[in-house]
Amino acid sequence: MVDMQGDEVPVTIQADILGLNRTGLYYKPVPPSAEDLRIKRLIDALYTAHPEFGYRRITDWLNVYKGECINHKAVYRHMREMGIQAVYPRENTSRPNKANPVYPYLLTGLTIDHPNQVWSIDITYIPIAKTWLYLVAILDWYSRYVVSWQIDDTLEIDFVLEASRKALRTAQPEIMNSDQGSHFTSQKYTQMYLDAGARISMDHRGRAFDNIFIERLWRSVKYEDVYLREYESPRAARKGIGEYLNYYNNERLHQSLKRQTPAGKYHGK
Repeated sequence: MVDMQGDEVPVTIQADILGLNRTGLYYKPVPPSAEDLRIKRLIDALYTAHPEFGYRRITDWLNVYKGECINHKAVYRHMREMGIQAVYPRENTSRPNKANPVYPYLLTGLTIDHPNQVWSIDITYIPIAKTWLYLVAILDWYSRYVVSWQIDDTLEIDFVLEASRKALRTAQPEIMNSDQGSHFTSQKYTQMYLDAGARISMDHRGRAFDNIFIERLWRSVKYEDVYLREYESPRAARKGIGEYLNYYNNERLHQSLKRQTPAGKYHGK
């Protein structure tokens, strides 16, 4: 729909021609309440520390340890909006679409000894004032180097694909690992890596830390940046998180890397 001026066809007539409800054309989403944002932030902090927690356990912790009065249905709704779920087997899990196969987990017992051998990808919720964002990152397992990242305000797949395109312009992994989320079983996503010559690996259901290194990245991003800086706007969050990830790659020393930076390890310096 285009809002025309002068002799052009008005929006109302365009809607009638197309058989659309005119009311819906002017709908403006209601912004989340301060209370909803507060609860989401509590859930995010708890889930970041305990990704194995499901919505029932998170509800219990909020009520017992945080003094909240919230039920399971409300926590489940919040977690669904946040794009997070517990990393444990769920009952009555629907079978995957045959067009979007679930790939086996390839990292068990694998010795990872060089860059671009294994990458992993994940999405996390980023709380900011008055709303929230989603951050996707691609991490090299050998070096903990963040190869690519993108931030968006929706969970549409486009920002995942863009992060993948950016990463593949710099290098190609031998194995690409992810969870079994809908973004990562999508053929748009998997075909991109298959065409680049990578094998696809997906976490087991019931294994909380198959993607352990990217879980650690999220903790670092949130505890060392997001929770401390309390971003006021999407623009500020994009800028600040970008600065933090640059610091993480190029300046932050890792004990597990023998006091090297991820960039130094990745590039062999």
